[in-house]
Amino acid sequence: MVQNQYSYSASNTFPEEVFLHEFLHTLERNSSEYGYEVPVLHDYQKYSYTDDKRWYIDYMNRKVKDKNGNYIGLPEKIYSLKPAKTSGFTYSNKLNKLDEPKNIVEIIECIVQKTKKIFEKSNKDYNIVQTKGVSE
Repeated sequence: MVQNQYSYSASNTFPEEVFLHEFLHTLERNSSEYGYEVPVLHDYQKYSYTDDKRWYIDYMNRKVKDKNGNYIGLPEKIYSLKPAKTSGFTYSNKLNKLDEPKNIVEIIECIVQKTKKIFEKSNKDYNIVQTKGVSE
């Protein structure tokens, strides 16, 4: 493991931690690029935090108290801003199939598609063999 300004842990304190942690690094960077001053994500001990989960919650909700008693953390607006520097970055296309049905026709189509998938799966899971009737 490489030693540098960041500390690493071999275990997470809660299952989703690694995903949340890396996402927060993105928001930390975006905040900096937009000119917001935010605490460094790895500086939790500087603010007397020992529990990662509490630190993340306060960091995300701008409820970390600095030495002057001011609240700091991620600015609320950062959650709705696109990355500041988009060099080589293209925005993804909207996927219509993930949209919720908007009318009765789309609801019925959705039910039909889900029903088809259930039967496709059940035919693969069970070896259904046509046999002669019991009475024969």
